[in-house]
Amino acid sequence: MASPTPVVLITGAAHRLGAHTASHLHQRGWNLVIHYRSREAEANRLRDDLNKIRPDSAVVIRADLAHPGDIDRLANKAIAAWGRLDGLVNNASVFYPNPTPEADADDWDTIMNTNLRAPFFLGQACLPALKECRGTIVNMIDIYSQRPLANHPLYCASKSGLASLTLSWAKDLAPEVRVNGVSPGAILWPEGEAAIDENYQQGILAKTPLARTGSPDDIAGAIAFFLCDAPFVTGQILAVDGGRSLNM
Repeated sequence: MASPTPVVLITGAAHRLGAHTASHLHQRGWNLVIHYRSREAEANRLRDDLNKIRPDSAVVIRADLAHPGDIDRLANKAIAAWGRLDGLVNNASVFYPNPTPEADADDWDTIMNTNLRAPFFLGQACLPALKECRGTIVNMIDIYSQRPLANHPLYCASKSGLASLTLSWAKDLAPEVRVNGVSPGAILWPEGEAAIDENYQQGILAKTPLARTGSPDDIAGAIAFFLCDAPFVTGQILAVDGGRSLNM
């Protein structure tokens, strides 16, 4: 008898690293629950593309991770899609500068709720299903969780908290659930309000031993390693940064 198809929920999966990870895991035979908040067209396009490759292998669910009620609804719908959940990738994140003199309570709530509170409570809501499947959680962290980026105190604090949560969960949820993290370096440059100029980009690359940006496939491959290929690995945070954390 063939093994059941594993199912993974990826938050923020409509674009950038989340979408690359979804496509990569789909190629590895996983069914996808694609979470999005505002990028409905992109999420639906990704779902449709994946379902053309393998029918009934991807669904989309909208949720605002800053709202507690949406988190429980997302978990319930994700589990109901195929009656199981083997993986949770906490990829969704908010990133923008907020120097301490200007940061306010709204900045705190926006960043902490999305980057730290949501992964905790989504993991909690998914935990019974993950335990039943002896599943895996992968948290998207950041190399700035260890060596903070100037003028991003709330973002760095949120990712440091997520790193600590990863290690705590690895201990507390074992042996049924493995928990690991991936810390990207320079992969895709930030967009919008968080965008950085070319000189700053070159400065980052100058501190990166491999002297280039990475590929989204590097992150997707690291996540897939933890989900698919590392049954005896838990409590690890893998820096995928071309060696930049050596020179920060």
